[in-house]
Amino acid sequence: MSLPRFTRRLWLGAAASLLLLTGCATRPSLQEMPPVVFVHGNGDTAALWHTTIWRFESNGWPRERLHAIDVPYPLARADDSKPEAGRTSTAEHMAFLKTEVDQVLQRTGARQVVLMANSRGGNAVRNYLQNGGGATKVSHAILGGTPNHGVWAIPGFREGNEFSGTGPFLTGLNAPKNAAGDEVTGPVRWMTIRSDNNDKFAQPDGRWIGMKGSPTFVTNAGPELRGATNVVIPRIDHRETAFSPAAFAAAFQFITGRAPATTAVTPESTITLNGKITGSGLNPTDPASGSYPNNLPLPGARITVFAIDPQTGQRLGNAVHTQTVNANGLWGPFAAGPTTPHEFVVSAPGYATTHIYRSAFARSSDIIHLHAERIAEADQSAKALVTFTRPRGYFDPARDAMQFDGQTPPPGVLPGAGVSSSKIKLPQATQRTVAAEFNGEKLVGLTWPVSENHVTVLELHD
Repeated sequence: MSLPRFTRRLWLGAAASLLLLTGCATRPSLQEMPPVVFVHGNGDTAALWHTTIWRFESNGWPRERLHAIDVPYPLARADDSKPEAGRTSTAEHMAFLKTEVDQVLQRTGARQVVLMANSRGGNAVRNYLQNGGGATKVSHAILGGTPNHGVWAIPGFREGNEFSGTGPFLTGLNAPKNAAGDEVTGPVRWMTIRSDNNDKFAQPDGRWIGMKGSPTFVTNAGPELRGATNVVIPRIDHRETAFSPAAFAAAFQFITGRAPATTAVTPESTITLNGKITGSGLNPTDPASGSYPNNLPLPGARITVFAIDPQTGQRLGNAVHTQTVNANGLWGPFAAGPTTPHEFVVSAPGYATTHIYRSAFARSSDIIHLHAERIAEADQSAKALVTFTRPRGYFDPARDAMQFDGQTPPPGVLPGAGVSSSKIKLPQATQRTVAAEFNGEKLVGLTWPVSENHVTVLELHD
């Protein structure tokens, strides 16, 4: 197959990743390890990067040179030109990234950083490098699943939205930069990572954006950029373009010129955890319409942590950590056992008491953010409510081995990698164990009564 000259396409998968790792896997020198700034996607949080950071650390990257930003209002506006409560414009998004990069450069003394982004985060990266003066401060830009040519490209349809391939924002970014028609800004080195066909936001049919049966005029190759190294990893989903082991391996080799020594996470014997407790906003003109995510700290929230039995989810004695958070929202530090799963109980006025169950942490992290939940009106009739969530990827019944409370696939999980959580509403209030599993990672917790304003969340590391 003949490829366009601007595309150097690396087909990576389970087998191809092994080939990638057969090269020189020596640990890079400090000079080869610039600061890396990680930029999350639409509606997401810095916490999604903690396993990627663990993989960099497991290959010798200093922890102090790995920084994940946390956009206060992570959702894009419906129309980029019109103010919208709790959402950021492309200009605001770029300005926040610029400030974060400057702070990292000042703190580390480095001349340049690497930017690694997922989804909407790549829009801010491109805008910063092209229009915000970032091209001299960045050596490499790595975009995972960024809809560089739109989630849709329908003339006249929602063109004010930053995800419109025919709108002013993306057409401006994609305008040719040279006679070769390159879409990227030099002298930065660019790489995109995409799925061959399993990214919900790079689909020719509008199924995942509420337009089933209608063409989007976007292809699976929509995240590619002319002039970049364009990597294709078979069957990964939208978030796995940034957060998967294969995406990490591609990024590491792109930065250093060599394969990582490992794509696994090397365990630490001493583990310290910290992060923010966050909540969500309500539309001031229509509170009944539901809440929207934000990454603002939730002062006054209280955290209580329990070690739990890995088979039953029952608490093993008294709380091992308690704290009422102050204005910065930080709930730690907390010294965690390296093989012990935990229950994190978050309570705050106006929110449900949220019982978050996590498997044991392999390494330390200061971006273990915990989110206080609200119970939606439609769920108030349940006796108990349990959510099984995979923040760093989606559930794909054709690809993944998974079960939730004995159900395979989990309730609400449809063919294709389109949803990252599953919810069950139980008709009994009696407390019992509920278990879930995804590709070998096992979670277990307990149900809690909705009538007393409690919810359960089983959250995967994967």
